Amino acid sequence: MSKTKIHKLLSGMNELKWSLTVKGLLCGALAGSLSVIYRLAYEYGTESSLKIYGYLRSHPVAILPWLCVAAIIGLLVAWLLKMEPMASGSGIPQVEGVLLYGMKMKWHTILAVRFSGGLLASVLGLSLGREGPSIQIGAAGAQSLAKRISRNKLEENYLITGGAAAGLAAAFNAPISGMLFALEEVHRSFSPLILIAATTSALTADVISKFVFGLEPILRFSVIEQLPVNLYLWLIPVGIVSGLSGVIINRSLLSFQSLYFKLPWYLRPATAFFIALPFGLFLPQVLGGGQNLIKLSENPESGILLVLICLFGKILFTSLSFGSGVPGGIFMPILSIGALTGSCLGLGAVKLGLSPEYIPFFAVCAMAGALSGSVKAPLTGIMLAAEMTGSFGYLLPVAACSFISLLFSDMLKTDPLYESLLERIFSRSNYTNREMEKSALLEVPVELGSLVSGKLISEVEWPKGMLIVGIKRGAKEIIPKGSTKLIPGDYLVVLTSEQSEENQGLTVNQMCRC
Repeated sequence: MSKTKIHKLLSGMNELKWSLTVKGLLCGALAGSLSVIYRLAYEYGTESSLKIYGYLRSHPVAILPWLCVAAIIGLLVAWLLKMEPMASGSGIPQVEGVLLYGMKMKWHTILAVRFSGGLLASVLGLSLGREGPSIQIGAAGAQSLAKRISRNKLEENYLITGGAAAGLAAAFNAPISGMLFALEEVHRSFSPLILIAATTSALTADVISKFVFGLEPILRFSVIEQLPVNLYLWLIPVGIVSGLSGVIINRSLLSFQSLYFKLPWYLRPATAFFIALPFGLFLPQVLGGGQNLIKLSENPESGILLVLICLFGKILFTSLSFGSGVPGGIFMPILSIGALTGSCLGLGAVKLGLSPEYIPFFAVCAMAGALSGSVKAPLTGIMLAAEMTGSFGYLLPVAACSFISLLFSDMLKTDPLYESLLERIFSRSNYTNREMEKSALLEVPVELGSLVSGKLISEVEWPKGMLIVGIKRGAKEIIPKGSTKLIPGDYLVVLTSEQSEENQGLTVNQMCRC
């Protein structure tokens, strides 16, 4: 890239934020509309699965024909995933791979497989959620528009990020969580340009979602009593136990995924559909995302035995469902597992003299704690708990549980779930460098304590085939030179090109992160 082109790139960055505002609104409208349609379809599929398994319980003679139907659907889903492997599983690691490491995403096939495969999985009752797929659907929808209206690859990435934020906002009626997710989980940085794209897109999608689904929060807890300050010591065990549940979720999901990979690709979805039958017949509470389980967790009359059965059943069925690679998310299952964990602890605390009215409070705190311990995105978990319950009055105790959970998860050396899943995607033979963009323009933050922090550009041994074309430092745009010193908080604008030995985007991200 010539110096003239570099100068033009940098001079255009100040205009980029105003361009992103308008384009973010357009991408948010498209991504939000697609996510709302997916949410309607997924909810319809989940409700249908409950009716189907209810019919099978009262008409056992129909079980064998249903297994034949499940086998046919399983083969169909397997074929869809063979056609578009980027549409398998959650979708969040794939979006991160596109934005951070230059992976390719074919938006048209992603949307086709996500909608068809996700709807079929919901009808079979698998323990999966709509939020991860909604994020990828939002990102794919935004990409379809961004390719036409973006001036460069960097702006396109910002708009795809906005689409991902819009997907989460529409899935949960949670626009702030969508913004935070884009910053904290996807990019792990607080770039103003990323914030503009995520904010405009998420707010636009939220308006569309609220127009369709109304203003009520996703979770309608009856009454959540505030825990008195003198009882805040209870937050420590809630944080530890919810952190432990997050660790168990991660290890269980990854373990069952490894087991499924020992099966031929065409048998994996059908195996999960067959396994769904006994759960649907004997423990229908664990079908779907788990919103009903969160409602169950707040009821003091549920009984600790039922809550424990649902908790272990949900963990097992979620692992069996997700491990197969069928399109579906794990955000809501993790939240429901956290809520059940908090309910168990609350019911136990009642035996020790605590008032039953605090059980819903324990459930809400443990929801955020489980997500923090598993995904390692505490700010998103805190805000998601607030927006989903419609109350910001519990931020302090919810935040305390989230960070206690995060600390406990780190002590047990648990890797973030989506990073682990992304590493597995890279390790598969069908995701080689030929699946990467031949060239990609990436924005990489320099973190305190990273390999490059505090060094001159000339002192760093950069990967071959990449070029630092710009540095954003606050409001300043710096043309990089060998004598330029990199400091924490800088954003490197990196141009990567295809090479046979390694993925430069992955390497640069590792070098700039602590």
